[in-house]
Amino acid sequence: MRSLFKSEKAASAVVGVLIILALTITSTSAILLYATPTINDMQDMANAQRVEQAFTVFDSRTSKVALGESPSQTTSFSIMDGSIEVNGDSDSYNESQVVIICVDMNATWYNDTFKKNRNRWRGWEPHLNETGMNEFNASMGSITYTKEGRIIGYEGGGVWSKYPNGKAVMISPPEFHYNGETLTLPIMKVSGTDVSSGTADVDVTVSSNNMPVVMYPNPSADTRRINPLNSDKVLIYIKSEFYNAWADYANSLAYASAEKDDANKTAVVELEVIPAMGKDKLKTAFKVGKVNPYSNDPIWDFSFDLGARSNQELNSLNYELIATAGAKTLTYKLQKRKGHDQLTIDLLYEDTSSGGGIESWTGGATDVFYISGEKEDAESTVDLLSTSLNLTYDESNDDFSWETVNYTSGDELPLFNLTQHYMKLITEDGSVIFNIHSPGNSDPVDYDESTLTLYYDGMPGSITYLHVSRNDLSATLR
Repeated sequence: MRSLFKSEKAASAVVGVLIILALTITSTSAILLYATPTINDMQDMANAQRVEQAFTVFDSRTSKVALGESPSQTTSFSIMDGSIEVNGDSDSYNESQVVIICVDMNATWYNDTFKKNRNRWRGWEPHLNETGMNEFNASMGSITYTKEGRIIGYEGGGVWSKYPNGKAVMISPPEFHYNGETLTLPIMKVSGTDVSSGTADVDVTVSSNNMPVVMYPNPSADTRRINPLNSDKVLIYIKSEFYNAWADYANSLAYASAEKDDANKTAVVELEVIPAMGKDKLKTAFKVGKVNPYSNDPIWDFSFDLGARSNQELNSLNYELIATAGAKTLTYKLQKRKGHDQLTIDLLYEDTSSGGGIESWTGGATDVFYISGEKEDAESTVDLLSTSLNLTYDESNDDFSWETVNYTSGDELPLFNLTQHYMKLITEDGSVIFNIHSPGNSDPVDYDESTLTLYYDGMPGSITYLHVSRNDLSATLR
C-alpha cells in the first residue's frame, strides 16, 4: 500500500491552486493599477461638470441682479477639494478688463504706426492725445473655481473653462451682443476679494445697486461719444485669463472677427463703422464704407450737384476727387476744358503693389456734364453712375484689374461700369476717405449750396450704433 504523503497527485493539485491564485492576484493588481487613474479622471471630470453647471445657474441669477430684477441672488457651489475666489480688486482688474477705442483712419498716426500695432495690448497708448482717437475702458474682475490647474469662472457676463494646457472654452456666452449694425456691451464689474477652499459647500452672493453707468453714448463725458458713430473703426480689447475663448466667441458671430495677442492674454475685436448715406452738403472730404464685392452693381447713387459761388460761374473748375487705400489710388478728374458750358471727366486707377499698374480712362469731346445758368446761378449735376457717358482706355499697357475682360487702348466703357468696378477695388480693405483737391488759387464751387448724394450696398457687419454700460456687482462668499 502506497503512503499518502508520497502521492504526486496531491502535490500537483496544490501547485495548480497556488498558480491560479497568483494569476488572480496579479490580474486584480494590474486592473487596480491602470483603472484607478481613469476612475479618478472620470470623477474629476464629473466634479468639473457639476461646477460648470453651478456657474451656469449663477450666471442666470446674476443677470437678474444686473438687470434690476432682483437686488441680490445666492448660488451654492460644491468646491470638492478645490478653491473658489472673488477676483475684484485693483490687481485682478489689471488682468481682467475691457478697453474700447474709436479711431479715424485718415489720421496720420493711424497709418504711420498704429495700423501695424493695433492688435497688440496697449498699442493705442502712444496716440491717446492724438486727434481721431477716443478711448474708454472698464474693469471686469471675475469669480473663479480652481482645482489642479483647471479654472472655471464667471467673467463679463459669461462662464468660461480653462484647462491645464492653457486652452479655454466658453460654457455660456458673455454679455456681448452684435447684430451687424448695433453692438450692445453691458460690462459686468465684479468687486470683492473673498476666497474659500476645502470640501464644504460655499454660497456665493451677488448684489447690485442697479444703477448702470452709461459709457457710450455719453457726449457729456466726450462730445465724440455719439450715435450714429462718426469714427472709422471700433476696436475692443478684452484682457482675460480666458482670452482665447473670448476670441473664439467673437469669431463665431456672423458679423465679427477677432485676433489674439497671446503674449498679453488679449482678444482684439475690430468692427468697421459704416458711414452715413444720403444727400448732404458737399464737403472737401467724405467717407465711403466697404461696398459689397459680391454685388454686380453695389453703388446705387453717387452724384454731385455743384453750384457756383461767384460771377466766375464754374469756368475755373479743376477738381481731383482722390481716395487712397494702401497701395491703391482712385482719382476722378473733373475739368472745364472743351467748351463754355460743359465739364469733362477722366478716371485714373493706380496700384503700386506687385502685379499692379496704372489704368487711365479719358472722357471724349461729347461725353460731358453740361452747365446750366449764368454767373452765380450756374450749376451742374455730375453723375458718376452715368450710363450714357463713355470713357476711353488710353494706356499703352493692357489693364490688370479686370479679371474676365482684357481692355486695350481705345476700348470704351460707360462711366457707370467704371465706377462700380473701381469702387469695389478701392474699398476692398474697408472704408476710404475721398478728398477734393482744386489745384490753383480759385475754387468756384459754393459748398453751402452744393450737395453730394451717396447710396450703396455696404458689407454686412459694419457697425453704426454702440451702446456700452458698466454694471457694478458686489460678490461675497460664506
